[in-house]
Amino acid sequence: MFFDNKKQALCRIFLGAAAGIAVHILLGYILGKLAFLGPNLSAVFSSPTCSFPPPFEGWGVLFSFLLFALLGAEIGVSTLPFADSGRSLVGRTLAHFALMAGTVSLWAGLNLGALGALSFLILLASIYVLVWVGRWVGWYAEVAAIRAKLGLAPGPSPLHWRETLPYLVFALGLCLGLPALLRLLDPQDVPVLSGVYFPFLLLPIGTFCSGLSLGHRHGFSPLYPVACALLSVAAVFLLFNGSALFHGSISLVCTLLGNGLGTLLKKWARRKNIR
Repeated sequence: MFFDNKKQALCRIFLGAAAGIAVHILLGYILGKLAFLGPNLSAVFSSPTCSFPPPFEGWGVLFSFLLFALLGAEIGVSTLPFADSGRSLVGRTLAHFALMAGTVSLWAGLNLGALGALSFLILLASIYVLVWVGRWVGWYAEVAAIRAKLGLAPGPSPLHWRETLPYLVFALGLCLGLPALLRLLDPQDVPVLSGVYFPFLLLPIGTFCSGLSLGHRHGFSPLYPVACALLSVAAVFLLFNGSALFHGSISLVCTLLGNGLGTLLKKWARRKNIR
C-alpha cells in the first residue's frame, strides 16, 4: 500500500475522483461552447469520446469520465506523504508517477493522438518535478529552521537573503532550465509547450507556490520575487524575444502574491499558537 493511514487515503481518493468528474463536466461545457464557433450551433456539452466508433460513442464518453475520475483520485492522494524513509519514498513516488503517466497518456492518446499524449506527458512530468522540487526546498528550509532553534545556525538575515538562497535553485530551474527544455521539445511551427503551457500555467504555478512556501516559513522575502523576475527576463533574451517580456511580470506578480499570502499564514499560525 502507498499509505499507512488507509482511511485518510480513501477519503482523498473519493474527493479527488469527484473533483476529476467535475473538471470533466467543465471540459465538456467548454468544448460545447467552442462548438458555437462551428456548424453545430445547438451544442451545450461536447464530451471527449476517446475515439470510440459512432455506435459506441456513449461508452467512450463514460470511459473518458472514468479516466478523469482516476486521475483526480491520483492527484488527491498525492497530497499525502508517501513514506518517511528514503527508499520507500522514492519507490512509491515513482510508482505514483507511473500510474498518473499511464492515465494521462491513455486519455490523451485516445483523444489527441500520439503527439498529444507526448505533450501531456511532458506537461505532467514538468508539474510533478516542480512540486517535488518545491517540497525538497521546503524540507531543506525546515531543517535549517530546526538548526536555528538548536543554536546551530545564525538568526534571520537582512531581507531574508540567506533564507532565500535555497529557493533560488528552484527559481533557476523554473525560470531558465524548464523553458530551455521545453524549447528543445517544442515543434518549430507551433511552440505550444514554451509559448502556452509554460507562461500561462507552469510559470505562475511554480512562482506562486515557491513564494508561498518561502513566506510561510520565513516571512516576507522581497529579494525572491525580484530574483524570479530577473531570471525570467534573462530567459526572454536568451530563449525568446521581446514579445515574451511579460514573463517577467508574471514571475514578479505571482511570486509576490504567494509570498504575501505565505507571510499572512505564518502570522496567523503564530497568533493561533499564542492564544
